[in-house]
Amino acid sequence: MDKSQLIILDLMSTVEFAALKHRDQRRKDQHGTPYINHPIGVAMNVINIGKVYDVATIQAALLHDTVEDTATTKQELVDKFGEHVANIVMDVTDDKSLSKVERKRLQIEHASHISAEAKIVKMSDKLYNLTDMVSNAPPSWSLEIIQGYFVWGKQVCHQLRNVNKGLEEALDKLFQSKFNYQGKEYPVVPCQNQQEELEFLEKYYSLLK
Repeated sequence: MDKSQLIILDLMSTVEFAALKHRDQRRKDQHGTPYINHPIGVAMNVINIGKVYDVATIQAALLHDTVEDTATTKQELVDKFGEHVANIVMDVTDDKSLSKVERKRLQIEHASHISAEAKIVKMSDKLYNLTDMVSNAPPSWSLEIIQGYFVWGKQVCHQLRNVNKGLEEALDKLFQSKFNYQGKEYPVVPCQNQQEELEFLEKYYSLLK
């Protein structure tokens, strides 16, 4: 096989692995979308919005939830995809032994310290989830929870800047947009400044406890 054929094989093997790992999972959206749609969509954001064609970064995007949300281990990723891909995945993996609020706080704290490849994956992930939230929010979520999720996402993304202009611009545009909730339009981020965002964030955390 030539190099391009090997790349295609690597990517298809990664899709197959991710699909197998997520085979019994569904998204929390209104349609119960098959979970595998999400990592594929994140990888597409890496390519289409980020204009990143690095194979390891695309593979990590496809695999980014395997350790966090399935029984997959880091060593399994190392054995199948190599140390570099596994390290990118681990950079964007939450510790599920912690509370939901603590995990969200740590995402903000750790975001600026992860690798450039991991920042691209995380921005692509946030772009996918937040875009999905505009039109397809979980039906059980209140207005405050949805807006809190956006404010939290904005705080995470602020720590990921200066890595990829395309993804940053797409996220900036999203944070200035509106969404429909029970027949009315609301701003995704209902705050005028950073202080208001931090106060809203604490309110959001209190709703998650």
